Amino acid sequence: MVSGGALFSQALAREPEAATRQAPSVTRATLPNGLRVVVVQDKLAPVVTTELNYLVGSSEAPAGFPGTAHALEHMMFRGSKGLDKDQLAALGARIGGSYNADTTEDVTQYYYTAPAEDLDVLLRIEALRMKGLTLSEADWDKERGAIEQEVSRDLSSPAYRYISQLQSILFKGTPYEHDALGTRPSFDKTDAALLRKFYEQWYAPNNAILVIAGDVDPDATIAKVRDIFGPIPSKTLPERTAIKPAPAPAQTLTFPTDYPVGFATIAFPMPGQNAKDFAAADILSDVLASQRGALYQLVPAGKALFAGFEFAPKKSAGFGLALAAFPKGGDSSKVLTDVRTILSDIRKNGVPAELVEAAKTKEIAQLGFSANSVSGLAESWSEALAFKNLQSPEDMIAAYRAVTPEDVNRMAAQLLDPDRAVTAILTPENSGKPIEGKGFGGAESFASAPDKPVKLPDWAEKSLARLDIPEPAKAPVVQTLPNGLTLIVHPSHVSQTIEVAGLIRHNSDLQEPKGKEGVSDVTEELFGYGTQKHDRLAFRKALDDVPAWESAGAEFSLRVPSNKFEQGMSLLAENELQPAFPDQAFQIVRQQAAQEQAGQLQSPGYLFGRAIMGAVSPKGDPSLREATPKTLMGLSLNDVKAYYSAVWRPDMTTIVVTGDITPGQARTVVEKAFGSWKATGPKPVVDLPTRPDSKTSRSHVPDKSNVQDTVVLPESLGLTPTNPDHFLLTLGNEVLGGGFSSRLYRDLRVKTGYVYSVSSSFDWSRNRGAYSVSYGADPDKVGDARKAALRNIHAMQVSPVTDDELIVAKSSLLRGIPLGRASLGAIAGEYLRLIELGLPLDTPDIAAHAYYKATAADVQAAFSKWVRPDDLSEIVKGPQPRW
Repeated sequence: MVSGGALFSQALAREPEAATRQAPSVTRATLPNGLRVVVVQDKLAPVVTTELNYLVGSSEAPAGFPGTAHALEHMMFRGSKGLDKDQLAALGARIGGSYNADTTEDVTQYYYTAPAEDLDVLLRIEALRMKGLTLSEADWDKERGAIEQEVSRDLSSPAYRYISQLQSILFKGTPYEHDALGTRPSFDKTDAALLRKFYEQWYAPNNAILVIAGDVDPDATIAKVRDIFGPIPSKTLPERTAIKPAPAPAQTLTFPTDYPVGFATIAFPMPGQNAKDFAAADILSDVLASQRGALYQLVPAGKALFAGFEFAPKKSAGFGLALAAFPKGGDSSKVLTDVRTILSDIRKNGVPAELVEAAKTKEIAQLGFSANSVSGLAESWSEALAFKNLQSPEDMIAAYRAVTPEDVNRMAAQLLDPDRAVTAILTPENSGKPIEGKGFGGAESFASAPDKPVKLPDWAEKSLARLDIPEPAKAPVVQTLPNGLTLIVHPSHVSQTIEVAGLIRHNSDLQEPKGKEGVSDVTEELFGYGTQKHDRLAFRKALDDVPAWESAGAEFSLRVPSNKFEQGMSLLAENELQPAFPDQAFQIVRQQAAQEQAGQLQSPGYLFGRAIMGAVSPKGDPSLREATPKTLMGLSLNDVKAYYSAVWRPDMTTIVVTGDITPGQARTVVEKAFGSWKATGPKPVVDLPTRPDSKTSRSHVPDKSNVQDTVVLPESLGLTPTNPDHFLLTLGNEVLGGGFSSRLYRDLRVKTGYVYSVSSSFDWSRNRGAYSVSYGADPDKVGDARKAALRNIHAMQVSPVTDDELIVAKSSLLRGIPLGRASLGAIAGEYLRLIELGLPLDTPDIAAHAYYKATAADVQAAFSKWVRPDDLSEIVKGPQPRW
């Protein structure tokens, strides 16, 4: 079923995570040059995240150049005095972590996550960029092409275009009026001198907050920061621009989209993150988004495919967005009227006090989960300090506790004003039939052009010279209950919380009866409609009362304070084992699924995915089955119950429990909740059969709403993950397409500017493998990008990778293995992925030894044996074919 939040999330600015409980060890310092430093110790994994927040964004951009801060963010990766761009890329790859940046209207953030032992390297990178950015005109000329590709990519999102226009209306006359991304005309006018002036004005230690979270010694870390950043001088900062939006008059917008459903939205101005009434506005948004609230009630009432509320606060202002989805060809005015009526009633009569208290309880309880993710911990502290002007995330507790139902109702009366609302209707358009073609022309050239070895600075070479196999992770406790259920327990006492992730091995392509396509989706959706003990609203209230965050289905999850683990597991088991499957809800869900699927079958995104699958799978393959409105409307409630009985089995189920728990405690609670569950009959077949090697084909999926082409070059592989060659392919792919220093990235992005982003990947299931290259490019650059990608793939087969490339790739993968343990969610996800693939749980340790001993000749041989450049298909989604 549709999720409106998912469709709009990437278009909205980076939203704050829920505030978090202060970690046991928090150390602060302010250097004489004004740099504020916060070190938050978290011993979840041997990992550290640094997040450097510069307190400047697009709101301080020069008039006529709205993308200046964003352009400078890009140039921060183009080198500085003492660390050129090639060295920076090589460092990022060798460290093995993740690194990136983002620009908002108010803050520009640079973040690294890496092994804790490499903290010194991370700090030196940021200090060199703070004090001596290169900013050459030649580098900007190259980066301009890439950033313009990024503009094209985002402008290809209807939600992004809508949000951008919405902001221009709600924040008219302020710097927030202009999107932080920037525009092609502004980048065409931008030069290195303009960027340098902005850099010299704002990039200073006294305009920055450095947050460091992870398994580090706080006092030693502060000492390192003083040593590395201390010599950088402070600056006199310019006066900041005040952000005071004037209320805009009501108006209505219309947008065509490539979505499978339409959306009716109503947006309102709301307070920013540093406003005194932000907490009340945040609680109001929680209430409006609640599945116990009036807006969501439109869904079970059959009046909308999705309904909810989103809050997008910036530092000094924000907006709220009520939205409801309607089927393609449906009556947008009807659902819009329903939303208006609900909001009008809330504005007049307020919201239920019990929903206010539930929202407060959950916001405060959410604070306990921060230490379960090293990078999430750094981000939540950055949000609190850089955006909210707080001393710690913990400060939000008092603010939430002080909120009363009267405060929320006052906010509703003030904010949900129809005279200040911007209404929009987003209407889906047909894709048009996919077009087969001969592809992008031009002779192929496979000349090898390997990158030259990069000499790292002495301080980096000393830290990264060693190539070590990481210490094996402590094995989880694995138990099999008498009913066949597999229980995996990974204790971690970094917070007083427990997270649960579960998976029932299944495959709807094989398990849906012929003619019943779509029964899986309908069954999954019905888990949200209560249990045999509690109806929908009563069950949601029971979860709120714990409080617990739960989802049920063939993949299920639970997050709960550790002292409420038994209550939470009881509710999860009740939902999984005793779903209500009420007939009235079935009738509505079936109708909604059929309406959504009617639009889905004509949407560009769906047709793009189908074209990719069709390119790698033989005709008649089970993976090519699809639901239609006819098959969905032909379903009965008995079909749902039969599918549930066949698929939901304890002997096909794995439950992973992570967090503040012992294996014995976990088994006792899980067995009490799930022990009575029994399986009948033989285990079902859930693994797709092997498939033949695919052959080249080309197709284009029209997408009139896009200005940029999305391209995938896929093929099937005869390799499965039990074959040790898959480790060699993973290692080689790190050289070819694994990150910012990969051959594909350097060739297609850095050297030529053909694309904004490019990647290649291998994907596995138990019996199948696949390989693909993906990128986005302007239509006139797609052909050149494809030829460059094929040239790079062929080079992997005809000559060995260089010694330097091999060392960097090994370092990246070996150092990256501990990062898979940097959050409880990642730990559980890794265990479930290995179970799904039929691999041992110590596969990361097996992989480490395989990477360590691999030679360049081994990698070349694996690419030569398994990858077939001539068989790569070409699937393009975009405005028009260029054949």
